[in-house]
Amino acid sequence: MLGLDNAGKTTIVKRIMNEDVNTVSPTLGFIIKTIDFQGYKLNIWDVGGQKTIRSYWRNYFEKTDALIWVVDATDRLRVGECKTELRELLLEEVSPLSTKEDWAEMLFAEAVRSKLTGIPKQNRCAGLHE
Repeated sequence: MLGLDNAGKTTIVKRIMNEDVNTVSPTLGFIIKTIDFQGYKLNIWDVGGQKTIRSYWRNYFEKTDALIWVVDATDRLRVGECKTELRELLLEEVSPLSTKEDWAEMLFAEAVRSKLTGIPKQNRCAGLHE
């Protein structure tokens, strides 16, 4: 799971793992969680999104079956930065996931979609999930 810092990646992972989401702090480096899902063992990599570690992102998803790009739907000021980072990063299939949709300041799904348009087709973006 990748995305800019404070996008909500760790909260998503904690919810999947049924962990307390009231104690979430920035991820420095990465955290790996493993779950069994429908007979499959899934390793979820929660990778920090700070600018200082973005150059290492590619190292975390070599031989990955799926990549989820998490977008903070309330962060209007960094949607352009989000698009730039996603465009520079991708060679794998990705599923953008917008978060914080229960907040009044959120961008509607259509706005997130329109802001992320222009990602090259060879990157096989699977669609926006809300």
